[in-house]
Amino acid sequence: MSVKGKVILVTGAGQGIGRGIALRLAQDGADLALVDIKADTIAAVCEEVESLGRKATTFVADVSQRAQVHAAVDHAEDALGGFDVIVNNAGIAQVKPIADVLPEDLERIFRVNVDSVVWGTQAAAAKFKARGHKGKVINASSIAGHDGFALLGVYSATKFAVRALTQAAAKEYASAGITVNAYCPGIVGTSMWVEIDERFAELTGAPKGETYRKYVDGIALGRAQTPEDVAALVVFLASSDADYITGQAILTDGGIVYR
Repeated sequence: MSVKGKVILVTGAGQGIGRGIALRLAQDGADLALVDIKADTIAAVCEEVESLGRKATTFVADVSQRAQVHAAVDHAEDALGGFDVIVNNAGIAQVKPIADVLPEDLERIFRVNVDSVVWGTQAAAAKFKARGHKGKVINASSIAGHDGFALLGVYSATKFAVRALTQAAAKEYASAGITVNAYCPGIVGTSMWVEIDERFAELTGAPKGETYRKYVDGIALGRAQTPEDVAALVVFLASSDADYITGQAILTDGGIVYR
């Protein structure tokens, strides 16, 4: 299994799972285009990638904006001399009872979690075709894309949508040799879960940390997930070993949701 020499773009690469994915891809020999809305965070990750002996470039973008995503893909090709894989990783969470959801809540989370996947898939597929070679699109779904979770209803809806887009795009682009898959993490010990836990505490009165511990206690393998756990699956999907896999949304959660 190798991604050596591939040019791979990762959105939301400045922290958490995105950073973990970028560093693992670099360790395995890929060159990275790092995309995030925060310039300082991707600059730091860029230095880490380069310290591993790989090329890296950064591009500041709001992934909910189609033009900015397409520009990021163009930048990756121009800066790194190729384009082989996109990892549509960027996303946000939202903890809110369905009864309290407002139009602006729906618009914000769907634009970041769903629209960005459409734009990334479009831009990457067009680039693969223009370059005359096969490529890979890898999207971030979630265990919440397989089961809807209370107080995470809208977030769950966005991740179900990513699964649907992954399946549809896999069918549409298969004739061009482009594969489209998704990875579905569980309870990952990142800043996103700190925010989720804090919101649960506000809404339910649970002490801070209790919701996180409750979910971790339900993991069959007995520990929280790390970004490196997620990155291992992404590297596989980006490699030639996954050439015959498409349209799948693969759970990587330590044993929470079973399909």
